[in-house]
Amino acid sequence: MNLQAVRAIYVFEMSRFFRTLLQSFVSPVISTSLYFVVFGAAIGSRIEQVEGVSYGAFIVPGLIMLSVMTQAISNASFGIYFPKFIGTIYELLSAPINFLEIVMGYVGAAATKALFIGVVILGTSAMFVDLTIQHPFAMLAFMVLTCLSFALFGFIIGIWAQNFEQLQLIPLLIITPLVFLGGSFYSISMLPPVWQTISFFNPVVYLVSGFRWSFFGLADVPIGLSLLAIAGFTAMCLGIIWLIFKTGWRIRQ
Repeated sequence: MNLQAVRAIYVFEMSRFFRTLLQSFVSPVISTSLYFVVFGAAIGSRIEQVEGVSYGAFIVPGLIMLSVMTQAISNASFGIYFPKFIGTIYELLSAPINFLEIVMGYVGAAATKALFIGVVILGTSAMFVDLTIQHPFAMLAFMVLTCLSFALFGFIIGIWAQNFEQLQLIPLLIITPLVFLGGSFYSISMLPPVWQTISFFNPVVYLVSGFRWSFFGLADVPIGLSLLAIAGFTAMCLGIIWLIFKTGWRIRQ
């Protein structure tokens, strides 16, 4: 394992993040504040509690998941796409490092950035509502696993994308709607039976449910299924990335 190569890629990617640290910090704070103004004031005034939890606090896990997923995908996809775009990816491929070390560097940096955003949003949320985290270690574990798995997914998107528009296509048209329809801002139990059944086909439901359980001990699906879902998604992404580097699909072509 060439840890020096992993560190070089990681440090290079993180340096871009620190150059825009103010923007990276201010943007999620403003966005989170707006969500609380819109959802907390407009909807919270009509829905005071959900399953014994104030509505303002109830939406915090979903809000963190929304930001963490989109940030992990965005950072990872841009991180690997840009070397493709300017041609420096061939320097990586010709260097004495394997695909796992390349993935560790780019995905590790993207996951770190998304984790930072998640922590910022959690801190901002505490300014608006009283938060109690019943299972803090489980909460941290879910957040880290989500950052890693969706950074891997973003890495795949970055390799697949052939222009900058495609980098935003899947996050905007697929991920964001799935998060909004995945119980981020409501409980699945509030839906009619037919829509509850349909919702269980949304993989994001299992991630949001597990993450919310770590806060309040409430879950729409068993916690074991949530862990199985995120483990399966991570394994699938790793398998796809291995296949991409083995065949050279959209890397050497």
